[in-house]
Amino acid sequence: MTTSAAALRESAVLVPVYRDALGELQLVLVRRGEWGVHGGQLAFPGGKRDPEDASLLATALRETQEEVGLEPADIALLTTLPEIRTFTTGYHIAPFLARVRRPAVWWYQEPEIAEVLEISLRTLADPATHAREWWQLPGWPQPELIDFYRVGQYQLWGASYRIIRPLVARLLAGEWEI
Repeated sequence: MTTSAAALRESAVLVPVYRDALGELQLVLVRRGEWGVHGGQLAFPGGKRDPEDASLLATALRETQEEVGLEPADIALLTTLPEIRTFTTGYHIAPFLARVRRPAVWWYQEPEIAEVLEISLRTLADPATHAREWWQLPGWPQPELIDFYRVGQYQLWGASYRIIRPLVARLLAGEWEI
């Protein structure tokens, strides 16, 4: 099931990373609230472009501030990542990799966000976290073979998986200063 390129809605996400007190690289994800087309899924902070957003980077920064309270002053853009699209929900996504300053306590916008997760990039690099299964979800005409990460009790899959998968080794190799 796909959406034509002309019908795609512009959106942007921030891919936030930081080093914890032990120097380990951490990835910040949100678990969406239970409502909406991506309800309950792990994702990066972000969303649809508003008419007043000057750019897709502005969209990512605005959405990140709204969803998890990170101020633009606490975000350092590292690079613009290749754009992707969702296969079934009609989004064209511009991802931006950024080093962030972790707040003492995560704030998040309920009910849109159910929780903020910090995931070690070493965990994602471990082959034991990678999985591939046949899934049949509502609205899908047939089962699909899905690649994903097992992240605790959750699965990181779909667009977020396709954004982070090629970055894990590059981040751990130190391609960007974090």
